[in-house]
Amino acid sequence: MLEFNWLHGIYLIFMFLVIVFLIKRRDTSLICIIGILLLGWTATSSLAHAVSGIFSTFIYALKELMPTILIISIIVGMSRVLLASGIHEALVSPFTRFMRNPTMAYWTIGILIMTMSFFFWPSPSMALVGAVLLPAAIRAGLPPLVVAMTMSLFGQGIALSGDFIIQGAPKLTADAAGIPIESVISASLPLVFVMGVTTTAAAFWLIRRDMKSGSLHINSGLTETEITPSDRPNANQDTDTSSKKTTALSPLLQRIAAIFIIFLFVLDVIILFRYNLQGSEATALVGGTAVLILLFINLLTYRGKGLEQTTVHLIDGFLFGFKVFVPVVPIAAFFYLGDAALIDLYGSVLPAGSHGIVNDLGLALANSVPIHPAIGAVTMTTIGTITGLDGSGFSGLSLVGSIASVFGSSIDGGTATLSALGQITAIWVGGGTLIPWALIPAAAICGVSPFELARRNLVPVFIGLIATTMVAIVILMLT
Repeated sequence: MLEFNWLHGIYLIFMFLVIVFLIKRRDTSLICIIGILLLGWTATSSLAHAVSGIFSTFIYALKELMPTILIISIIVGMSRVLLASGIHEALVSPFTRFMRNPTMAYWTIGILIMTMSFFFWPSPSMALVGAVLLPAAIRAGLPPLVVAMTMSLFGQGIALSGDFIIQGAPKLTADAAGIPIESVISASLPLVFVMGVTTTAAAFWLIRRDMKSGSLHINSGLTETEITPSDRPNANQDTDTSSKKTTALSPLLQRIAAIFIIFLFVLDVIILFRYNLQGSEATALVGGTAVLILLFINLLTYRGKGLEQTTVHLIDGFLFGFKVFVPVVPIAAFFYLGDAALIDLYGSVLPAGSHGIVNDLGLALANSVPIHPAIGAVTMTTIGTITGLDGSGFSGLSLVGSIASVFGSSIDGGTATLSALGQITAIWVGGGTLIPWALIPAAAICGVSPFELARRNLVPVFIGLIATTMVAIVILMLT
């Protein structure tokens, strides 16, 4: 029979404390750091080693997260120079001709934002195309509030929750669950599809209904007071401030560069499928392509200053990347201790026969309280919702993966599906569809209130979560 020691108890207590603090919408960094300290102290019986262990676990987490931070930083840096050069307009201008009425504008903006977000991530994609698409959408009769809804649902909802190309989200979830990233991606495909179709269709129906009744009109949600100048695109500290030095590219060069960029990323997708590249290999290919694009466009845009501006845009990208992921490091460090990190850092401190704290807890749960797949799925949706309340979407993925591993052990399988469900829920709630402060990028571009935008997104996202959870239950029961 598997034995337990104080490490299991401390880990379990702090895991629940993290959930409680997330419910209270309080920051969890302090709780995670105290948990790391107590785990290290208990494992080594040395306060000095425990204090050193805080730094060591941060280093461990950063090593695991660095590929994700790096790819996102590079992508954002590349988006800055595309914005400065005006190439972003050439990228989206062919699509504006399809925006002839509100219906076509809704689906055109949504599909375009979703596609670009797979490669550029949502916030940079909105900065690239939002300002260009907004006037065309208004001319087609689509209120700015609806444009913001569309960008958040398709970009920060569908694209970010799956994250199939850059693979930052599934990497965090898979690592915490102790399963291959390919398993999380495969399991998330049907769930992302159901969530995306259900939510965007429900939103579209509600928009049409309210526009016909007059409760949703062209000035709905507009505000000039609730969004500060620092939150507006091209005005915050992450944005390239050197664009005034740009030598404007001619429209012909912009179109040629846009076609070249599209060609390179389409070629990447072909290579990914042709050689079955996933995980770190897929990330490396997309990241390397983004670096080459950044270099080429900088040399083309900043005549005589291209070498220096390359560094400027890389700095902009890294500032954004670390700003997003710094809150993730403490919580990821704590939950990594539930698996291999504890042994790597402190040696064999668990009882004989232990498979890691998380796996031990899962086996104990399986032997004491049988969990039905339906209970597991509903619980994962609830936990994903709770972890998303901080407005990050990413900070709770380590917790989601760890709990999915526990439940997967309890129901003898389904860890990948449970992980994917928790990931999708956490990002839809916290990644930029329901939490007002996470909605600021879309709200700022369209000049609408983030609180009104969150209110409008609530019903369709709630409908989508119910449908996705039901599908996950069916998948779990059939596997």
